Amino acid sequence: DGKDTVVGADVEIAKAIADELGVKVKFSEMSFDNVLASVQSGKADIAISGISATKERQKTFDFSDTYYESETVLVVKKDDAGAYKQTSDFAKKSVAVQKGSIQEKIAKSNLSDANVVALSQPGEAINELKSGQVNGVVLEKAIAQGYVEQNSDLAVSDIKLKSDSNDAYAVAMPKGSDKLKAKVNKVITKLKKEGKIDSFVQDAYALSLKSPTK
Repeated sequence: DGKDTVVGADVEIAKAIADELGVKVKFSEMSFDNVLASVQSGKADIAISGISATKERQKTFDFSDTYYESETVLVVKKDDAGAYKQTSDFAKKSVAVQKGSIQEKIAKSNLSDANVVALSQPGEAINELKSGQVNGVVLEKAIAQGYVEQNSDLAVSDIKLKSDSNDAYAVAMPKGSDKLKAKVNKVITKLKKEGKIDSFVQDAYALSLKSPTK
């Protein structure tokens, strides 16, 4: 609508949490690898950015109940999709990921013989794929589908990527945030029961189809 506004499923969940707490939420955009660091340093009270509540992260942060189950996929050029049947086909190929994301770990685990290139933004990774700088991009499925819908020359590969990590998203908080965690969980339970989180994801996906690749 011509206004610079932060939108998305996580944004709507954060607004609902703020309503429950009776506070005004302030959103801070940053690269993914700085999101958790901001909570750890005290610059942010919570982090909600498609964060997987891995066992490693749980050592440093408190996490809410999970609110969304993610799936990781591999995006390739449509014309090359037939050439990639298994992960070994990416040996000595380059694959882009978002730096600091769970997808970076999944890519390194599944595509151990590939050159994994960590970039700050998914859009940057997609542009690298379209220009031929990399051969694939590892992304969360909903995000990947958005880019594929926008770019007729791209496709989601049939290759299945395995993950030993917890791919369910949760809200991250500083360790010892018992009262805050209880409030956040109350909101998540309510939103799940009302089916609103699925609606938030669908609305965000629809918006992504209207936005140009950046």
